[in-house]
Amino acid sequence: MARIAVIGAGLGAMAAAARLAVAGHGVVVHESTRTYGGAVGRFERDGFAFDTGPGLLPLPAVYRDLFLKTGKESLESRVELVQVDPAARHVFADGTDLLLPNVSRAGVVTALNAALGPGAGDRWGDFLVRAREAWDRTRRPLLEEPLWTDWKVLAEREPYPSVPHRRLLRTRRATTLAEVGAWELRDPRLAALLESHALAYGLDPRTVPASAAVLPYMEHAFGTWYVRGGMRELARALYERCVARRVEFVFGSEVTGIVEKDGRAAGVELADGTVAEADFVVAGVAPEVLGRWLRQPAVRSEGEVPAQRGTTSRLTVLLALRGPRPDGTPHRTVVHAQDRDAELDLVFGPAPGTVARPTVTVLRPDDPALVPDSGHEAVTVTCTVPAGHDGSGADRAEEYADRLITAAERAVPGLRERLVWHEVRTPADIARTTGAHGGAVPAPTLAAGDGRLLHPSNSTATPGLFTVGGWSHPGGGLPHAGMSGALVAGLIVEGPGFRGSQ
Repeated sequence: MARIAVIGAGLGAMAAAARLAVAGHGVVVHESTRTYGGAVGRFERDGFAFDTGPGLLPLPAVYRDLFLKTGKESLESRVELVQVDPAARHVFADGTDLLLPNVSRAGVVTALNAALGPGAGDRWGDFLVRAREAWDRTRRPLLEEPLWTDWKVLAEREPYPSVPHRRLLRTRRATTLAEVGAWELRDPRLAALLESHALAYGLDPRTVPASAAVLPYMEHAFGTWYVRGGMRELARALYERCVARRVEFVFGSEVTGIVEKDGRAAGVELADGTVAEADFVVAGVAPEVLGRWLRQPAVRSEGEVPAQRGTTSRLTVLLALRGPRPDGTPHRTVVHAQDRDAELDLVFGPAPGTVARPTVTVLRPDDPALVPDSGHEAVTVTCTVPAGHDGSGADRAEEYADRLITAAERAVPGLRERLVWHEVRTPADIARTTGAHGGAVPAPTLAAGDGRLLHPSNSTATPGLFTVGGWSHPGGGLPHAGMSGALVAGLIVEGPGFRGSQ
């Protein structure tokens, strides 16, 4: 039995801890805050409750597998999963209103043809077929296997089978997601639908490789799910699974360094000056934090992929509303920006700024656990902003929050008249919770693009030290965090020859 020190109690770290404990190891989790969950947080006030991190769960099979592999109880025995249907409502800049059904290609094609005109749905359906091919080509190396030592193969090959188009007297294929939208979908609303999946992950559709087509495909193929009681319930269930498997949690335990002995990780240094010895260390922290502990600018993987630094974060406004949630209200509405180019320039430009009317995601869960009574509604409004975006302080954050509320009024008529109070969560709040520079939120790993969106391997240049969570392979997002835990556990239990789940 090995002694394993896990740094942080985010979902990726807890996923690794549960799997390692089941394998017979002694696992101690050191968490600097007073609770578990990392970015999967919760805010409560006056009987209202809100998720402050992810609000929906894609690809729930990752957590189903985790619970099956770590005990006899299934995920559904610990939380109530609800499939969100319709998957989303989209309100486009021109006023077009679209409801997309969940996990139904025929239904999606029909809805798009009806809302956007004949042929629109068929073009989207054809796109999904090509996106599936990209998914099939990249699923194992990017989700289920440790990062390849020859990762440049993934960086150089574009898995999305772009359709050849005649452009400027020569045949060209789309290499970015924006080009896929412009050349293959050929409708600004379809392009906005496509690009909104990238923007939600903090990715610029003008530069992200066409392989990002797997993001809308993943949602389409495996559905969008909600955890009754809020996504914090998933974190609670995973924490309780860890405790049941004898994982020890030490809250308020701040790690300040990695102990090295004979060239390998041998434990962690704590803020009180003590040392917790270990045979392996699993770090669920941002790369700059780990770099400081190891007194080097960045932690590099065996394959020499550099640690990634995120450039975007999220600004969230939590809205307590009087009046019940109307029957038939979609769980999720995406309100698209009036000026797509201006939004992308300001979020991703060399001098990032604020957007007058940004693209916002409005979540309106039908969940009595989140409100004081049936006469109120809890609504969450989120948009992508540059990392570190707090302007000159609280006043600037409130100004930007007001813009989000204005945008959300297109999804929630009479919103301001119903507003009881609101709470703003800025990138600074994310930074305090996760330690990430500027509150940056990591994106999922993607193929192509010269490796810009590959994340460092879970194995590091320091033997015995592994990384887990959104800042390491396979990147950000709830399913990716869960898979990172599975990969780290496999590398420790089976050794460097581990090749992923079968």
